[in-house]
Amino acid sequence: MKDLRGKVAFVTGGSSGIGLGIVKVLAREGMKIVFTYRREDHLAEAMAYFATQPQQEVYPIKLDVTDREGFARAADETERVYGVPQLLINNAGVGLRGSMEKATYDDWDWVLGVNLGGTINSLVTFLPRMLATGREGHVVNVSSTGGVAAIGQVGVYTTSKFALMGLTEALRTDMADKNIGVSVYCPGTVKSNIGESAKNRPAKYARSGFEVRLPPPGAPLPPMMQHAMDPIKAGEYVLRGILNNDLFIFSHPEYRDVMAARHAALMAALPDEPPDELRVESSRPILSNPIYLEALAKRQGSQTL
Repeated sequence: MKDLRGKVAFVTGGSSGIGLGIVKVLAREGMKIVFTYRREDHLAEAMAYFATQPQQEVYPIKLDVTDREGFARAADETERVYGVPQLLINNAGVGLRGSMEKATYDDWDWVLGVNLGGTINSLVTFLPRMLATGREGHVVNVSSTGGVAAIGQVGVYTTSKFALMGLTEALRTDMADKNIGVSVYCPGTVKSNIGESAKNRPAKYARSGFEVRLPPPGAPLPPMMQHAMDPIKAGEYVLRGILNNDLFIFSHPEYRDVMAARHAALMAALPDEPPDELRVESSRPILSNPIYLEALAKRQGSQTL
């Protein structure tokens, strides 16, 4: 998608943090945007900003992304207001910190239900509608650098974000001949409210193995978040990735070393022996995927321009 002006976008979790940064950037590009929200205070802050931008078109819908019937209603409402979206951004997510042996079923069900299940619900709801129009479109799933290289104490969150990486790469493969671009955005630290995720945790998932401490009102941000990226800058990286139809969108080069170390560890773990030729022949269709070579060639080409 090269020209976004006048086109319709649907953004989950678009009332704060990364989501709001993306919405602001896309609205600035002239898109008509439906964004979802959960908290009324976040909605009020977002709409106060857009009140100062009367030329920009945004429309909020309250939605719990784990609610499949709610998603269908949101899709119908989006069509009534603006039409079928051509850009779908699955951003809504929650975070949970703690060592994995303490995680309860409720912890797993809540985080996976939002971060992975919410994206699945969005795709099942919107993708057939987008394809039925015959128009070009694009999907962006928001993962994390924590979906590429793991660290401790956030294993439940990391599991959900690794899953989004595989989901996106498989979806990109399936959509290659269907005029739908697919990207995954893997941000590092961005100023957001993910530390307040527990405020939206449903009562049915209340049994947690972790001690959740919400920051008191007015408390200073921890140093890591004080130096985190501005959400609008993050949104600009996403915009660039959409316009370039990039498979991978990264915005934080400081994670280069840990990503390189993981890749090197994967390659080093392969058996140091020649492949079985019969297995090669029988498995050839699954031994390569052009999306990776295309992504690499595109990146190398942009660096030589």
